[in-house]
Amino acid sequence: MYRIVRIAIAALASVGMLASVAACGSGRSSSKKNGTIEVVASVNQWGTVAKTLGGGNVNVTSIINSTNVDAHDYEPTTSDIAKLQKAQVIIVNGAGYDAWAVKAAQSANATIVNAAAVGGVNDGENPHVWFSADVRKAVAQAITEAYEQADAAKKSDFDKLHDQWKSEENNVESKIAEVKQKSDGLAYAATESVASYLAEDMGLTDATPSGYARATANESEPTPTDIRQFADALKSGEIKLLIVNTQEESELTGKITNAAKSANVPMVELTEQMPEQYDSLTAWMESLVDAFSKAIA
Repeated sequence: MYRIVRIAIAALASVGMLASVAACGSGRSSSKKNGTIEVVASVNQWGTVAKTLGGGNVNVTSIINSTNVDAHDYEPTTSDIAKLQKAQVIIVNGAGYDAWAVKAAQSANATIVNAAAVGGVNDGENPHVWFSADVRKAVAQAITEAYEQADAAKKSDFDKLHDQWKSEENNVESKIAEVKQKSDGLAYAATESVASYLAEDMGLTDATPSGYARATANESEPTPTDIRQFADALKSGEIKLLIVNTQEESELTGKITNAAKSANVPMVELTEQMPEQYDSLTAWMESLVDAFSKAIA
């Protein structure tokens, strides 16, 4: 019987980094009169990180909080724009994922943390950077530095919160290391490449058929030949694990998942947007890593 692990629907930079962050926007040097820093994140993945790192010293608003919303195509409301304009710190994902937020943030008087840029990921590359351990750590450092720039008097507070966050992230990375040790380069394929950074961190080998991968990366339809090659690779046992983005389900992905079921290939189902039941990015990542661990056991 095939195994399906349901996750999404069921349930350092140093001083130089701050310079690169500040270059994205003109940061304010002091917090608001109520003593809290106003923070706006384009997506809840980064919004939860911002909240964890700021604690009671920040007021964080995430514009996108639902897996039912596609950040790529989101049209910001007047209210969204107003929130961005009032923020002291703005966190965008970058790399083309939330171009609407990057554009709106440019006219705000705020320190802008661009997660992809901070993590060394360029436009045109895979924008789902929150799945990367290295990027998560770099962004957490950048956010902490932005907070300390906004309210230097609370530096010790922010440093302590950052240390606590790093402890949580280290727990996630310990689990990633355990999966990497037992995965031994296990071949996987994906209906979309959203979790490729996480798969790479876990030592998995991407065996998604090249024609299919190119088509989905270019947001075009795979050819019948691409689909047949994918199904054949599942049937032959070449692919040992299938990663399914349930946020983008279609007739096409249905064909792929049915082929995996027929071949008894284990699947991990996830979304690109953080599900609402998780209150932190590290909790979500830990849950995903646990799912992968079970799937490749």
